[in-house]
Amino acid sequence: MEDRLLVLRCRRGGVEAMARIYRKYRKDLLVLAMALLNDKAAAEDVVHDVFVAFAEGVRTFRLTGSLRAYLMMCVANRARNHNKAKRPQDAPPPARSSDRHVTGGPVERLMCNEQLRRLAEALDQLPYEQRETLMLHMYGGLSLRAVARTRGLSANTVMSRYRYGIDKLRGLLNGECHDEA
Repeated sequence: MEDRLLVLRCRRGGVEAMARIYRKYRKDLLVLAMALLNDKAAAEDVVHDVFVAFAEGVRTFRLTGSLRAYLMMCVANRARNHNKAKRPQDAPPPARSSDRHVTGGPVERLMCNEQLRRLAEALDQLPYEQRETLMLHMYGGLSLRAVARTRGLSANTVMSRYRYGIDKLRGLLNGECHDEA
């Protein structure tokens, strides 16, 4: 309900409402963009572009579902376009770091950072379509049917991408665990 009210206020020129939407969803959108692009600067650009486009089109925008889900799909679309425009011979980007706050002492923070690094590396090895499906479903909170609908794909295709992505991710992470033993 808050999002509908914020969109309505934005339509009427409410700058503070737009700022509230930005503050509310910026971090989630940035995490998604970073997971899909593997490049912090590009992820920040994508999130910025999504908010600019949203602000420019807010007068005609009709919220029919979740604003968060809508913005997540916008980020996924822009990330996909960015990846398509990127040349395959580009060097891989540097490793990502997490914005999430970790509680506990230095040892716990190091362990958490190492786990996040390993997960990020494993996600990077997934085909883009599988990674996108996993992130939209698990992190973005979209149902697999919603992902299918917004992508114009069959539900079976999206479910297969999800299942294959989970299986490959599990294999990559288990393989790393076995290599350490």
